[in-house]
Amino acid sequence: MGPVRCSWCGTDPLYRAYHDEEWGVPQRDSRMLWEMLMLEGFQAGLSWITILRKRDAFRAAFARFDPDRVAAFGPADVERLMGDTGIVRARAKIEATIAGARIFGAMRDSGEDFADYAWAFVDGQPIRNDGRSFPAKTALSETISKDLKQRGFKFVGPTIVYAWMQATGLVNDHAADCFRREAVAG
Repeated sequence: MGPVRCSWCGTDPLYRAYHDEEWGVPQRDSRMLWEMLMLEGFQAGLSWITILRKRDAFRAAFARFDPDRVAAFGPADVERLMGDTGIVRARAKIEATIAGARIFGAMRDSGEDFADYAWAFVDGQPIRNDGRSFPAKTALSETISKDLKQRGFKFVGPTIVYAWMQATGLVNDHAADCFRREAVAG
């Protein structure tokens, strides 16, 4: 029968592996936090499994999500990406990712580490919810969304931000009976 998991991951082997190994694990690497925020933006209007299935192609197309390399992308790169059938070909999302890389770099260059920035919103420790109710957004995700937008990030609405918080372990939203809940407690 196997361990009890959060119901959202179903039976798809890729989704289960993502749930079991990555989702909700506190992520403290700035580059990875940025990558996940950009991928969550691409997910808007789609299912997360779609993004997971395309993640390797996204990483290849966006220079392994190296913010410095992505920040240097220009119009020819946008057109290249628009022709890449392996990714979600949405011009606004592609341009938002390039702009997001530039913002990430500007934050870093001014002495603001993206991981420190993100974790400051939760006082450095994951928020542990009850594991029974799962909101689409919270007052905190609205606050973070507003701050990201003020910095110039796009595709960072409160629902996207909350999904990012869950994925990167800023919030522990594993179900109360999920075998991963205690493992990612922080």
